[in-house]
Amino acid sequence: MSTNSLLQHVNEPTRGNNILDLVMTPTDLSINGLEVTDKIGDHQMIDFSLKVQDPNTRTQHKQVLDYKWANFELMKKELGSHNYEVLMNSKNAEKCYIIIKSKIATATEHHIPRKRVRPTNNPSWFSQKIKRLVSARQHLYRRLKRFQTEPHRQEHILACRAVKRTIKSTK
Repeated sequence: MSTNSLLQHVNEPTRGNNILDLVMTPTDLSINGLEVTDKIGDHQMIDFSLKVQDPNTRTQHKQVLDYKWANFELMKKELGSHNYEVLMNSKNAEKCYIIIKSKIATATEHHIPRKRVRPTNNPSWFSQKIKRLVSARQHLYRRLKRFQTEPHRQEHILACRAVKRTIKSTK
């Protein structure tokens, strides 16, 4: 289930010694107070509350690294200026990893700027390719409504099929 980004929340048997009733959610959706309670017939009831975000609340902008404006030459120079033999002398692999990781993180903070990005309300499968195909389909639909000819209708049908096919392949 983790490959599909789903979490299974029921960990207790719901019928005899078996877990038959499932509550699965995307990893970013949280469930509160899930408990297996009273029996209804031969199954036990599952009681929980689902925590959802109000769609009217504005989400915050996210800060991401802007690699387009990074100064990789200075970053390389900074990372090369350390004497790693002295830093890692007589340390185990885990401590060496932590040292290298912190040096890279520091260099990243110094030489790669951040930019604010606006979160999208699109589902994760709605890629740029699908967005372009949907936009083209809408354009062809407006053209079809305006001219109402058979070639325009065929173009629109092909665009609809392309959108469906691409969405089906990404889900």
